[in-house]
Amino acid sequence: MGRKGDDTKAVILAAARERFAESGYEGATIRAIAADAGIDPSMVMRYFGSKEQLFAAAATFDLRFPDLSHVARSDVGNAMVSHFLDRWEGDEALVMLLRSATTNADAAQRMTDIFASQVTPAITRFAADDAPRRAGLIATQILGMALCRFVLRLPPIVDMGRAELIGWLGPTVQRYAMERDPG
Repeated sequence: MGRKGDDTKAVILAAARERFAESGYEGATIRAIAADAGIDPSMVMRYFGSKEQLFAAAATFDLRFPDLSHVARSDVGNAMVSHFLDRWEGDEALVMLLRSATTNADAAQRMTDIFASQVTPAITRFAADDAPRRAGLIATQILGMALCRFVLRLPPIVDMGRAELIGWLGPTVQRYAMERDPG
């Protein structure tokens, strides 16, 4: 694929991200994505093969989970919430994936895989004995916040400032990441 092909593929991916974010997986169509990109639908199929493959390419991202070894142990929860807010605010693909995960099993699995493969290893540094469970509990807070703030746009959550939201969620994430298992 030459430069022109790379450009076309990038335009299709950008249109797909916007359409999936707006309409969800079920509501987005190849025709609508092609129209948004200003190309023929056959070009979408040529570059991506299917709606499923296009979605997989559009929803590929890295959480860029930070190295928290330089963060004071007492500040890990706040640092994690702050990082996730940065990611949700800065990457429409995350919002697209979350919106789609509520109605599509493949999107839900992709979200699960991303959190399992990227958050669990980071949590292992603090709680090797129970990292998958702890990462799952952290995901409940982060995904719940993201659903309410960026998808449902629940007014009390949208109206909260960053510092206030971090102040509320940070201690819970801190407990999940660092404290002894209550069981």
